[in-house]
Amino acid sequence: MPDTHPQRPGPAGRARLPRGAFALLAGAAMLTATPAFAQEVPQYGGTLTTTTINPTISALTWDHADWNWKYNQDDGQVYEQLFAADLTKAKRFGGKHAFTADAWLPTDAMRGELAESWALKDNPTRIEVKLRKGVMFPDKPGVMKARELVADDVVFSYYRLDKSPKKVPTYFDHVEKVEATDKHTVVFTFKQYNAEWDYRFGWGYYSGIVPKEVVDAGMANWKNANGTGPFMLTDFIQGTSNTYDKNPNYWDKITLNGKDYKLPFVDKIVYRLIKDESTLHAALRTGKIDLVEAIRWNAVDELKKSAPQLKWSKWLSARGNFLSLRVDTKPFDDVRVRRALNMAVDKKEIIKSFYNGEADILGYPQHPDYIGYYEPLDQMPDSVKELFTYNPDKAKKLLAEAGYPNGFSFKVQYCSCAPHHVDLLPLIAAYLEQVGVKAELVPMEYAAFLSAMTTKKHTAGYFMDNGHTNPTTTIRKSFVSGQTWNPSMYADPEYDKQMAAVYAERDEGKRQTMLKAMTREIIDKAPYIWLPTPYVYTAWWPWVKNYDGELRAGAERPGPIYARIWIDQALKKKMGY
Repeated sequence: MPDTHPQRPGPAGRARLPRGAFALLAGAAMLTATPAFAQEVPQYGGTLTTTTINPTISALTWDHADWNWKYNQDDGQVYEQLFAADLTKAKRFGGKHAFTADAWLPTDAMRGELAESWALKDNPTRIEVKLRKGVMFPDKPGVMKARELVADDVVFSYYRLDKSPKKVPTYFDHVEKVEATDKHTVVFTFKQYNAEWDYRFGWGYYSGIVPKEVVDAGMANWKNANGTGPFMLTDFIQGTSNTYDKNPNYWDKITLNGKDYKLPFVDKIVYRLIKDESTLHAALRTGKIDLVEAIRWNAVDELKKSAPQLKWSKWLSARGNFLSLRVDTKPFDDVRVRRALNMAVDKKEIIKSFYNGEADILGYPQHPDYIGYYEPLDQMPDSVKELFTYNPDKAKKLLAEAGYPNGFSFKVQYCSCAPHHVDLLPLIAAYLEQVGVKAELVPMEYAAFLSAMTTKKHTAGYFMDNGHTNPTTTIRKSFVSGQTWNPSMYADPEYDKQMAAVYAERDEGKRQTMLKAMTREIIDKAPYIWLPTPYVYTAWWPWVKNYDGELRAGAERPGPIYARIWIDQALKKKMGY
């Protein structure tokens, strides 16, 4: 889940210039690197059938002005953005990036998508973006005639987001105005510098460039979707599938083995929505699904035995697990109670017994991939380490000191759509009961579950996972006053000031130091019961080519990755599928 990217860390020990020092950041026009292992000739045609990171959750909206975190998963093939991941920097090409983070593009791995080039300038502080020429919106009968994408489309998309009543608070507060200075130039003038300028309206969750004609026709209706991307949405069955056909007039291409190839390769993409894990695994095992992006640790051994030809990648989840405790309600307004509940849960035993070792004890709110921002538990202060050490006796003592010697009860909402949570939450409740605290578990369907939090009507306990997003937003969205994704309702004016200072700081090294301190502080205040972060597996059949486990080319956006995959149909047939 979202919502928000600072300047990214470079290799260990190497100083990086602040963004303000760059006079010009040029976007790569196309992917040109060739993987050392890939000598096959790309093939056109066929269908890529996949399940995304969220195989149980159907599209929640088709309108980016709804500010929904899942939008890019469903519309990111149709609507392009100013920037995207430079997939030539992936590990399989000799680079250093896995592209599994939910919404974090390191500076050295960002390319221009609709932007051909861009420059950060001062007096006033602004970003000047030059758009690619000749990028076309396709003809959409009843909606719009084919036409070129122009700067006015970018301006329109920005202001439509900014005026939405569902906008994430403070998200665009740094922007003074956005204007088209000519047909292919857009200027973003800032009130002040913001370290996430490229994320927030460049490659973020809500950054797709939408033509006015689609909005006029009714953007909430999937049948009206029409963007410049590699695929066109051609069918949608709620709770069952999304279908995308290739855009025959797509502008981008890829260079492999010295030869240019027009994108995309496959004729069609089908998203399968499958709520039952055993059904999903059976569909993968029998070749009915080519690629499954997220498989729980507990199914991997069986799948490796029953389908030994599958290819795999393993990655630490880009979502943190926690039981949020509303600090604006009793008894969770008392930090002693919150700390007690953390000590009451044996997190090391959960890793050993529940996850079979397939989890990291401290993988949230910062992710270990965030080099320069992340601190492992053994480097944390003793007061933080204490929260990850099982100590029910001290938990009982703290509860008594806080006025709850006999414990208390509270309600915990959770989503029945998440098998992982359905299995884990009763275990957490059992630990709490050992110190006299009863958690009353309340299952909910996803739409109601999400609405309860976003409207701030959720119960005192709220069990969820949440995307790290990036090293800055992981703190801002969850712990700054009034933010949408702040289920604990944490609010501290001094902490808010620290966050504002981070965004204003252009020097990445200083931001890293500031964010480390903020991370230690918020873990110590325990607005959540901090829980281990599990490892997740991606599996695909060998006929899925030009792929090695990459998941996101922006904020939850797989579209550019899918556009570069081809299906070796001869191999698929040879394997009996």
